[in-house]
Amino acid sequence: MQLHVITDFHLQQRFSHAELTAMALRGGATHVQFRQKTGAIRERYRACHKARDVARRLGGLFIVNDRVDLALAVDADGVHVGQEDLPARVVRALIGPRRILGVTATTTEAAQCAERDGADYIGFGPVFPTASKANPASVKGLEGLMDAAHAVQIPVIAIAGVTAARIPALLAHGAAGCAVLSEICLAPDPEAATRACAARFDLKQP
Repeated sequence: MQLHVITDFHLQQRFSHAELTAMALRGGATHVQFRQKTGAIRERYRACHKARDVARRLGGLFIVNDRVDLALAVDADGVHVGQEDLPARVVRALIGPRRILGVTATTTEAAQCAERDGADYIGFGPVFPTASKANPASVKGLEGLMDAAHAVQIPVIAIAGVTAARIPALLAHGAAGCAVLSEICLAPDPEAATRACAARFDLKQP
């Protein structure tokens, strides 16, 4: 199972990306996604590089959200792109066969297309309502998640509105893992919040 923690400095400004990366991985995250959509590119590069170094030291997988250039510049383990970013097949050609490619999909058809174009996993959602994106797609719900999970062979990671309490239900509906932002990054203790999410992967029932 995969637990992706998305680090963000826009929603909170208490912790750096590197600090959140360390807390997430110590709490049991398997992947960290660096997400920063604003700021000068050199500032983002420095923050991304520091977070990558932390992930490498702690043995976690480090994914850069949206920015293929940053992912390559810091030698990240992979990149995650959305439907409005470069097409998955183009990103795969740029990053090569060994790096991880994650693709956001908001429909089953988009998930199938991403799989054909070389994605290693799908970030499917929004499964639940979310406030972390300005213009989120319509909520897909647990049934939408299950449909997408059954339609592809690669892992489907549930995104949007994910909380520790919701994780068992997401797994029961076909998710191979979850991506969490607000539940962890906005928590008073992000490491403890990550640990609470990781613990839910051991539960059989919602």
